[in-house]
Amino acid sequence: MSEIKLACSVVEETEKICDKYGNQPGELINILHEAQSIAGYLPEEMQRIIARKLGIPASRVYGVVTFYSFFTMAPKGRHPISVCLGTACYVRGGDKLLEEIERSLNIEVGQTTPDGKFSLDCLRCVGACGLAPVMMIGEKVYGRLQPQDIRKILAETED
Repeated sequence: MSEIKLACSVVEETEKICDKYGNQPGELINILHEAQSIAGYLPEEMQRIIARKLGIPASRVYGVVTFYSFFTMAPKGRHPISVCLGTACYVRGGDKLLEEIERSLNIEVGQTTPDGKFSLDCLRCVGACGLAPVMMIGEKVYGRLQPQDIRKILAETED
């Protein structure tokens, strides 16, 4: 288990979220969504708090967190990058964009830069197939990209 110590305010807020849902195990996914919004991820200590409040094994909470892709156990960067690898984006070079981002930031999918600025993930479809290939930084969509566009976009992304 990790040695992360949560701030008292985070512990209290996590417990309040559980209480809001009546400490019902059937509300686990809703609780996890709200809890993740506190810290941006679901560290093991937070999962143990939720398990204790709901009266369920920590392994059940962990199983749900690791099953669904929208939950994460690792902190995300301040600027999460998502590269679309859906069919339209992939055939138009989405994989090449991903390779260039990995090379430029020296990270792989699922990782965060050491300074915490960027994290990198893939999506199956952004819903902007006409702009393929597409990537997102936060909520901003970038389309019709070429690998040579990546470094400039990353450099222009400010904290």
